[in-house]
Amino acid sequence: MSAAVADVVAVRLPERTWHSEARAAKTVWRRDLIRFLGNRGQTVTWLVQPLLFLFVLGSGLHSVSAASTGGVDLTTFIFPGVLCVAVLFTAMVSAASLVWDRELGFLQEMLIAPVSRTSIVVGKCLGGATIAASQGVIVLGLAALVDVPYDPVLILGAVCLLVLLSFTATAFGVLVAVTIKQAQTFTWVMQMVVFPIVFLSGALYPVGGLPAWLEVLNRINPLTYAVDPMRNLVFSHLDISETARRTLDPGVTWFGWHLPPWFEAGMVLLLGVAMLSVAIRRFARAE
Repeated sequence: MSAAVADVVAVRLPERTWHSEARAAKTVWRRDLIRFLGNRGQTVTWLVQPLLFLFVLGSGLHSVSAASTGGVDLTTFIFPGVLCVAVLFTAMVSAASLVWDRELGFLQEMLIAPVSRTSIVVGKCLGGATIAASQGVIVLGLAALVDVPYDPVLILGAVCLLVLLSFTATAFGVLVAVTIKQAQTFTWVMQMVVFPIVFLSGALYPVGGLPAWLEVLNRINPLTYAVDPMRNLVFSHLDISETARRTLDPGVTWFGWHLPPWFEAGMVLLLGVAMLSVAIRRFARAE
């Protein structure tokens, strides 16, 4: 009897290059965008919460706060904060797709591809940041409804801050997503973390004259340093009294030092890079 000898075919994996890694990140980014654009109902749903803050909470409390805002409508005051809140919520929900990909098994298919895991995390971060920034731009388009002018400098500056915050918020969400294995747990953690971040950031109230304990929590809150430059940008283009400006936009201080907006934006960027780096390391070890 003759034994059949099977030929052994060598499999050669392509060498990893910066081009192949960039293409992998682009593929993950594009997949998230396709999934987002294919679900228009989700786009509307994600906008409900910031619009409730802006038009329901702002309009409802305006009669109570009118005497202390120097003639500035409360919806105008909270508009910069709502822009940041819209981006934060969308970024966190976008990052949750990483948890669902793990539960549905799609993540395993990405992991066996001949690309580094860094590319996967970077692609997820870029995809979530793009989606979150687009939601922020939609809310920004409502500026005229709250008496904020469509000034080119204001719009350009606001878009830049939204993109920066989108990146950092998504990096934070991805860091949480690579740490938590179950989608239900991620939802609980998101609610437990995101809502305190929002309410402690000064998005809905001025950060001057706070009680000592609240001032400390406000200053250690990362979102504070995105809300403050956004509010400073918006208020610099409003025609209001100097008294109202000092009351509603006092700025953030450290031991008497008034933080410039560029410094706060730099802090947000550095924080985003740091969290993305930690997420990449944890993802490489966990999966």
